[in-house]
Amino acid sequence: MISRRRFLQASATGTLTVLGARSLIAEDKVDPENSASVLVDLTRCIGCRACENACRVRAGFDGLPTAAIGYAAGDGRLDFRTRTFIDFRAGNTKARQPVKRQCMHCLEPACVSVCPVAALEKTATGPVVYHENICIGCRYCILACPFGVPKYEWDNALMPRVAKCDFCYDRQAAGRPPACVAACPTGTLKFGKRGALLEEARARLDSQPDRYTTIYGDRVAGGTSWIYLTDTPPEQLGFPKGLSNASLPRLTWNVIAKVPFVVIGVGLLMGAVARWRAREA
Repeated sequence: MISRRRFLQASATGTLTVLGARSLIAEDKVDPENSASVLVDLTRCIGCRACENACRVRAGFDGLPTAAIGYAAGDGRLDFRTRTFIDFRAGNTKARQPVKRQCMHCLEPACVSVCPVAALEKTATGPVVYHENICIGCRYCILACPFGVPKYEWDNALMPRVAKCDFCYDRQAAGRPPACVAACPTGTLKFGKRGALLEEARARLDSQPDRYTTIYGDRVAGGTSWIYLTDTPPEQLGFPKGLSNASLPRLTWNVIAKVPFVVIGVGLLMGAVARWRAREA
């Protein structure tokens, strides 16, 4: 049986480990203006799923069946093998508005913030990448992501991993755009620096108010690297409802940083109750 002293030591060590990981993340500052970003003009998307096919091939999986390319029907969800897909929602001008889903690569990602071993990393250039050799499978990232992006490899019982879009980090390092962007035939996806793409999005919105009504991703959750330009309210397109503009790590860490101390407090309380009941017996 573990002693109270050993329990407190272990809890304190866990606290320092988690807070230490957080401090390493906090020191890695990202320049929002010059970080990698993609502007998604949903009014140009035709739902061809070429981006989805390119993503699967680049990730090392089989591409979509030939008959599926250009056909407006998808799996409708992210999973371990599907890092991006085309969702279809009722838009203001299209009965079936295609909406590309993938990791949003938040400027201050909650998934990175909650990972106790730094298996997820927000790189200085913008992408949020996953280091599977470090991951312990706690799945905190899955719970923390407001966009429901990270997925678990449920069919691997031996060494399951987490999967998500990594923004084609290797392609970017080689000076190439993400595979999905390169495959898009309609100019729906534009890759560049976040500051310049935001300026372009605002210019399109100002010059064509009859075509565009909303920019999404410029401020939500502290800002994201994927920016959507659309004529339909984001909530109608399936984006999270009620998500504020505040950075999620700033909110979640106010609670998460106290979790180890809560555990200690509960343990001490239960121990006191057990001793009291033993004395009463």
